[in-house]
Amino acid sequence: MKKIFLAGAMAMALIFGNTTADAARYFTQGDKPGSSTPYGENLKVGNYVQADDAKIYYEVYGKGAPILILHGGGVGSPYELGKILDELKKSHKLIVMSTRGHGKSEIGHSPLTYKQKADDALAILDDLKISAPIQILGFSDGAYTAYEIAALYPERVERITAIGAGTLQAGYYSAEINLSDLEKLDEKFFSAQKKIRPESERWQEFLSDYMKFWSEQNIGEETFSKIKCPVLLITGDEDDHAPIITVLEAHQMIKNSRLCVVPKAWHTAFLDNYDVTSTAIFQFVNAPLENLLPSKKLQQNNLKE
Repeated sequence: MKKIFLAGAMAMALIFGNTTADAARYFTQGDKPGSSTPYGENLKVGNYVQADDAKIYYEVYGKGAPILILHGGGVGSPYELGKILDELKKSHKLIVMSTRGHGKSEIGHSPLTYKQKADDALAILDDLKISAPIQILGFSDGAYTAYEIAALYPERVERITAIGAGTLQAGYYSAEINLSDLEKLDEKFFSAQKKIRPESERWQEFLSDYMKFWSEQNIGEETFSKIKCPVLLITGDEDDHAPIITVLEAHQMIKNSRLCVVPKAWHTAFLDNYDVTSTAIFQFVNAPLENLLPSKKLQQNNLKE
């Protein structure tokens, strides 16, 4: 049976009401604590930039070496990474964007591509006058966007932390999706999201286009061989969206990469096993660049015949 794929966000979508009445939370959060900062809907630090045919929303936090934050796709939002962002902003400047068609960002009318996603991100960096190589932390769809930025614009990327994103073959995910079916999973989430989306009436259209886009993706050596910066690949050992084997394949294809497999964790490893995931992230993010040397790639791990 083919999966309904939301780039990491279907099971960890975020719920936002209006900023004064409802607190942010992620889907099925229950009694688990979340961040007190409504990432993705914090109008006090929010900004817009025109990127081709869409206005893209972003927020800026903290001071220090900048890190671009790219959340999961589908119905994802920066708030899913809230706990990690709370820590990172203590020592870094975070540029936290809501990607095209998500949260407060517009959809536009041009076909979805990863080059488009990359260019949207660079429009924000240009708006902030950040031209030096920058760190990127991306989850799922956000990690694939980070790969594309590094492949197309290597001079703009210092290093990448990629969570839940390996090789991908067309047809792995279904192109079919129905908003009304998703609404049954968490009616409060969808009701609140519609209040902040600038084009809520186009949500089904966007999801249909998004899933068609995802079902056609082939991401492999052509992309990964172009990435020259250091990359940390993180995957949960129970991830069925980006299975370990696909992340291992990406690890073999990216020259300067290292791999962290998080035990007892699904696609959202940073929520399922925060301690292991955050330790790996903070160690990599804070390491001197000159210490991030390519790891030895063992032939035994290369599954190509």
